[in-house]
Formats: sequence, C-alpha cells, structure tokens
Amino acid sequence: MHDLACVVHLHSTYSDGTGTVPEIARAARRSGADVVLLTDHDTLEARERGEEGWYGPVLLLVGEEVSPRGGNHYLAFGLDEHVRHRALGPAEICEAVRDAGGFGFAAHPWSQGSERFERARGMPFDDLACPALHGVELWSFATDTGEGLRSIPQVLQFLARPGRVLRHPPERNLRGWDELCRERPTVALGGLDAHQFGKRVGPFVPLRLMSYRRSFRFIRTHVLAEEPPSGELDHDREQVYGALRAGRCYIAVDAVAPAKGFAFWAEEPGGARVEMGTEAPAGDWTLRVALPAAARVRLLRDGREIGRGLEQRADGPGVYRVEAYREAHGAERTWVISNPIYLR
Repeated sequence: MHDLACVVHLHSTYSDGTGTVPEIARAARRSGADVVLLTDHDTLEARERGEEGWYGPVLLLVGEEVSPRGGNHYLAFGLDEHVRHRALGPAEICEAVRDAGGFGFAAHPWSQGSERFERARGMPFDDLACPALHGVELWSFATDTGEGLRSIPQVLQFLARPGRVLRHPPERNLRGWDELCRERPTVALGGLDAHQFGKRVGPFVPLRLMSYRRSFRFIRTHVLAEEPPSGELDHDREQVYGALRAGRCYIAVDAVAPAKGFAFWAEEPGGARVEMGTEAPAGDWTLRVALPAAARVRLLRDGREIGRGLEQRADGPGVYRVEAYREAHGAERTWVISNPIYLR
C-alpha cells in the first residue's frame, strides 16, 4: 500500500475561502501534505476551470460541499456535475450524490454549536441512518475544536497555538460512529473546514486567521492506495477515491508525530489477511498494528476497549478499530484513529 496524507474539507476563493487553488496547493506542499481534497460550497468551478491536477508533488482533487442553509452539509467526491439540493432533505442529498456516480461524507455531523457563543450555531447532519450515506467526517479541526472553546482567552490560544488546544475528538462523535458501524460499514475521515479567514486585497491576503499552511499540519486523512501515483490525473484520482470508498484510510494528527507507516490488519493462521474497511466472516483472527513511533495503543471492539498493544486476538464477531495516543505539549493527545475491520 502507498500512504498518501490528504488534507480534506477546505474552501478557496471559489466559495468563502481567501486562497486561490495554486496558493492552497503551495500551502499543502510546504506543510508536507500529498493530496488536497478541495470542497468549495455548492460548486465544482475549480474543476470546470481546469485547476484539478498535480502541482509539483501535490495532487489537488475537486469535490464539493453540498451546503443547504442551516445544516445537512455533505462532502461529495467523484462528481462530474454540481448537485442541486434545493428542497432536498439529507437522505435525498446522499441519494443524489450516489445516483450521480459519487460518494460522500456527512460534514461535522454531530455539531451542536457553542455553549459559550450563541451566534456559533450547530450545523449537524440529520439523517445518518440514510442507506446512501457513505461515511462521516468524524473529527473536524475547525468545528469540533471551535465548539469546545469556552472563553475568549481559549479562542485566542487556539488561534495562536492550535497544537496546544487540539487534544481529542468529541466522545459523542466516536459513540455515534461506533453505533453506525455496528449497523453497516461507515467510513470515517478527518477534516479541517479550512477557510483561512481574512481579507483578500488583490493578489494578497494581508490579514488572515489560521493560514492554510498552518491548518494543514493538523488533522489529516491518510489513504492507502493500491498503486503509487503515476502523475496521470485519472489514475491517481481513482487511487485516492478508491481507498476512500473502501475505507482503506485512517485519521492522524501529523503535528503530534508523522503517522506514515501506521497499519492495522487482521490475520488468520492460514495466511488470510484483511485490511481496514474490509468485512470478513468471524473466525480465528489476530489483530495487528504497526506504528512508526512509540504510542499508547487501544484496540476496540464495538467501541469498547478489549486490549492494549500491537497484537490482540479478535473476540468473536464485532467492529474492530484502533486508537493511538502520544504525549505532545505536556498532555496526551489522540494521534491516530483507524477505520474498522468488520468481522461478522
């Protein structure tokens, strides 16, 4: 497998971001990301203008955030045309994306708004039981962190030193995801909701809050492609999208430590092996984890811890996944969250 670090859920000048597509690609290169998954609100204009493709070592792919007013936003990929969502409910949006040949993820689906700041209202996704839903944005850098801030000093600290504020995804998100996975495979990704809020003046952004380059250092979705990038857009797009469709991906905070080299799989004595995202009959499986650096590892079945360490026998049918933690800035922080292996 070929590990590609993706920054997901971000906006350019084609919607409400302050950066152009080339500027965003340059920020990704400087932050060490491999792939940008651009999701401007209700438009594929970047693709229509021919801006999808390779920018040096960075592949930029264009999806869209289907964005009804008030919530039920959906990060959609693999589309050739914009999805018109007027009068559509959340399930109908998922179906429209699927019927157009795409797939998608409910954006910040468990958003509740801020308890401290009344104007920061929740933007949840109201129908996570929809059969056409492919996956969820399990951890949103901007939304989940912002909704957890309780004071102006905390807001200022987040803007000044985000790595000291970012610790773990909300427990309600993890519980909700585990419940979905018990019913059917549900792929999780980590997103940024990055806008680089500020003021653009001609070719410059003299005033900016949380630059793209800075945001891109934090929550990433690593995809495990079956083939290495070739430099040919159609091939490389399919490698990234194929991994996302299959659930061959994991969430990592690369600012805590570079996560490339992480792996989670299950083996049987006869040599059979299954990867993240795979469904297989329950049997004599051993769960294995590989890490590029030392960490505290939790192995979970249906959301409950069953062991710690790099190896564990599967305890019958269940949805198995991994969480890894490392110390950074004086506190333990979530580093890696795998997608599950489904033993039925």
